[in-house]
Order: sequence, then structure tokens, then C-alpha cells
Amino acid sequence: MNDQAALLSRASRALSRAGLVHAYGHASIRLDEHHFLVTPSIPLGLVGPDDPGHVVAIDGPLPADVAGEVLAHQQIYIRRTDVNAICRVQPPKLMSLSTMGRVPAIRHGFGAYLSTAYWHDPQLARTPQMAEQLSLCLADGNAVVMRGNGAIVVADSIERAVVLAWYLEDAARVELDVMHADAGAGLVFTPEEARSRATWSGAIVERMWDYLTSADCSPS
Repeated sequence: MNDQAALLSRASRALSRAGLVHAYGHASIRLDEHHFLVTPSIPLGLVGPDDPGHVVAIDGPLPADVAGEVLAHQQIYIRRTDVNAICRVQPPKLMSLSTMGRVPAIRHGFGAYLSTAYWHDPQLARTPQMAEQLSLCLADGNAVVMRGNGAIVVADSIERAVVLAWYLEDAARVELDVMHADAGAGLVFTPEEARSRATWSGAIVERMWDYLTSADCSPS
């Protein structure tokens, strides 16, 4: 568990340095069939190598010192056995796009890796019922954009979840740039183009993970 806690703290600081979270936001790693580890309720940029986070039961009440939004992590882990890591982020470009009721179209290479749903409710998912509905909205995708509230990104590892969170914000940047340029609809990848482009070979995750964590002082 110590290795998982160190990895989660490193991911937390990477999300903060990349501007994908601010005072809020959280991330988690599945530990086993019944538990996951979630970041402490502090700004992720302040999570240190020795901050253990909180162990949470996947099917059970949240500990008293865990934010209510972590209910969504529970519901996603219950429904998605392929998900081993979750990032709850507030990227600024994506936040702006979310207020228009939009998610980024697949317009460039990074966008091809995303399968993004849209959650229309502007309230935070802090009840079991809302968390369940949010997980159902995510369905089998890897991101759900929440109206005026950022996004949840999921993956099979915390490294890939952090990378996908960065990709999502870059896709939102491109989407807003196209809109600002008054370029009409612009070009969008076809499903086949997206499937072909979204390759993970060539150390794609590792290279972006190294880029996002290169300034980290922790050896973990």
C-alpha cells in the first residue's frame, strides 16, 4: 500500500502543476476488490510523499473525513471492473466549454483517446443517488464532463488517468480555438480515424507521465 500511496501523491502533484486542479479535486487508486485509496481532503498540490490518503470501502459508507463527491468513485468502481484509477479535475478550458453544454469533439490526436459523456446537472454529486446516475452517464467511456464542475476521468492506471485528464483539457483548448476562429464546423475525426490514431504503443503513457512529473521532487 505504501507504493500505491506514493504513486497517488505523485499523481496529485502532477495534476496540480498541470493546472488541472486547484483548491479542490481528488484522485483515487483501486487497492483490491473491496477498497480504494483516495487523496486527502486538501489541495492536491499540497499532498506530500508521506500523506497516506484514505482507504475507502468500495461498497460501504464513506469515512467522516472524506469528501461527499467520493461517492462517485465508489459507484464507478462498482460498475467498472476495468477502472483502477479515477481523477476528479477542474481544467479551466474544459470548465468554460462545459457551460455551453458541450464536450470536445475529436479534432486532434489527443482527442482520439477520449470517449466523453456530458452530465447536465450543475449540482455536485454528493448523494448516493446522484453518484449512481453520474456513473451511469459515464457508461463505458473514460471521461464525463460535468456542467460547470469540471470532469471525472477514469483509466486502468493512475498514470493513464492523469494523461487522459491532460488530453481532455488539450481537446477543450482546441475546441474553443476552433470556435473562436469562426472556422465553421472544422474537421472532426471519423470513428475509424479515431480508433486508428488512439494507439498506446511507443510508450505514449510513460512519456507524458514523465513530462507531467518531471518537476516532482519525490523519488517515488
